[in-house]
Parts: sequence; C-alpha cells; structure tokens
Amino acid sequence: MAADGTSASRPPVRVAYTIEQCWHSSPGGTAVAALRIARELAQRPGDVELHLVAGRHPKLPAPEFRPDGPVAMVPLSRAALYETWLRLNWPKVESVTGDIDVAHATGLVPCATAVPLVVTVHDLAFIHDPGQFTRQGVRTMRRSIEVIARRADLVLCSSLATMRDCEAVGLDPDLLRHVPLGVDLVDVDEATVEQVRRRYLLPEEFVLFVGTLEPRKNLRRLVDAVRRDEVTLPLVVAGAAGWGDLDLDGTDDVTFLGFVPDGDLAALYAAATVFAYPSEREGFGLPVAEAMAQGTAVVTSAGTSTEEVAGGAAALVDPFDVVSIARGIAEAVERRDELAVAGRRRAAELEWAAAAERTLAAYRELAP
Repeated sequence: MAADGTSASRPPVRVAYTIEQCWHSSPGGTAVAALRIARELAQRPGDVELHLVAGRHPKLPAPEFRPDGPVAMVPLSRAALYETWLRLNWPKVESVTGDIDVAHATGLVPCATAVPLVVTVHDLAFIHDPGQFTRQGVRTMRRSIEVIARRADLVLCSSLATMRDCEAVGLDPDLLRHVPLGVDLVDVDEATVEQVRRRYLLPEEFVLFVGTLEPRKNLRRLVDAVRRDEVTLPLVVAGAAGWGDLDLDGTDDVTFLGFVPDGDLAALYAAATVFAYPSEREGFGLPVAEAMAQGTAVVTSAGTSTEEVAGGAAALVDPFDVVSIARGIAEAVERRDELAVAGRRRAAELEWAAAAERTLAAYRELAP
C-alpha cells in the first residue's frame, strides 16, 4: 500500500463514466449521485481514472448539475444515442474516451462498449405503475432492462428495495451490488436560515416537501393530509416539474416555491418544522437524508427505500393512506427534538466516500 492509501501494485482502473442525465430536463437524484460519486473518485487518482461521457449537447447543463471535469461527447443527440446504444450496442464509448478497462452507465440506459460493463439502477418504479410514465419512457426503460440482463457484468443498486425489484425482473442476483448513496453534511447558521425564510416568505413553522413534482411523489395525498385536523401547519413545496400529470387542483393554501438552488436548500430544510416525504416509491430518497442532516424531523413511507434511508430516525406512514400521513406529521411534530438528534446521527452514517469505495470495488472486480 502506498503512503497515500492507494494501491502501489496495480495501475488505476480506466473507466468510461456516463453522465447523460445531467442534461435531462429534471436531472434529479440520479445526476446528483453520479456527480458526487465522480467527485469522490476523482480524489483517488492512483486507483481510478475517470473519463466522463455524454451525448452531444449545444449547451452546458444547469449550474447545479455541471461536472467538475471535461466531458467526452458521443456525436449523437440523446434520443439517437439511447436508441443506438440499446439496439446496436454502438457507438462504443471507447470511440471518444480512448482505451478503458471498464464502462459504467450511471443511469438506467446501458452504454455501448466492448469492455466489462457496470450499470447503476436507482429504481424500477415503472414496473409497479407504468401509467405514471410516458409510453416512450416505459419502452426505453423496459428495453434497458432487457439489455442490462444480456450485457451487464455488474449492477449497482442504491437500495435493497431496488435490488429486490432487479431480481423480480429477472436480473441475476449474483451480479447485484448494494451501493447506498451519501449526503453532504452542510453547516447552516441561524442568520442564513433567516435570510432564506425572508427570501421565500416562509412562515415561522411549516411542513416541507422537496422533490421533483411527479405522480409517484404522492403530493395529492400529502396536500389532503395537511388539511386534516391532526395537522396545524401549512405545507411548503419545493421542486421543479417532472413528468406525468399531477392532480393538484384546489391547492391555493399550499406554497409552491418551484426549483430551489443548492445554495438555499440546506437552509430551507433547517427552517422547516417537519419534512414530509410520503413517496410511493423511490430508488433511494436523497431528500430524506438531506433533511435529517439539518436536524429536521422526517416523515416518510414505510416499506420503501426511504425507510432504509431513515434507518429508524423518522415517523413512518402508509403512503397510500391520507389519515396515516396526517398522523405521521403530527407524531413528527410531537417527537421533533428526538427525531432531530436521531436524524443527524443517521445522516452522518451516509457518506459519499463510502459510496465511491463500493463503486471502486465493483470496478476492481471487473478490471483486468
């Protein structure tokens, strides 16, 4: 072992690492995870040499989703790129990266390559409720699973729930690896919290939801739950519009902030009385970890990946039962101090460095 902790006996693993999701209209947690793990891996140049890959784009992604290094661009737009990767296993990522040892598709669509392939699968929500996705999206995701089953040498799953779904659709359980995501522990002082409170005209106490606005996030039931007698706090919703039709008629009493930049997000969590995330299904549930990191009491869904993330530090509810959600919010308010301590402790266990180490271990399994 070298003095810097890297392996002295083997060269770094050369990896083509796709980040196409950074250019999606709603990049979401999959882009956050890809970028944060890439950043951690970049701190280990003796172990891994990353070559970031995406399709052709005339503009940079949004500032929050811009990669730290140069990106090798395959000369096809996303639609054409996904189609040819899935149907033809072409063009190979090596055509723009040069020689590599491993290719890592960090989103569901497996990239074309002639070297061992790692694919990250965050969630397979479409198999449970395909009606919440576009027809084209479902077709692409189903075809991706078929191709992963044929081509992937290892599949990384961000939760045990996703691992179970991968087995259910026929992926070889021997190829699955559990790679939980991390969370950034951001210190926020009271002055910053007050600035954000004023900037967004926030009430003194409120229930917060943060996430892409799409059907599986369960906002309709959350809105109905907050209106019940058990809950005395208003609801504030932060997040950009995603895919699918949302039934949000009659929500004049809800404050919608739209997209909130990373610079304000930690203080927004810290300002909230309770963070409610009763999502029907998630691959991981980064907002749960982010809220816990700020010492905000969390309400989330039992029996899902977000229960895994919470690790016993949240009030758990049935996401399909409005009364259960309302009672969970009331419970979180009552247990606010207890859940704040437990949540901070749990968030400290979720490290991006650990996610990067497990990812690197997968590369080493396959590298020559």
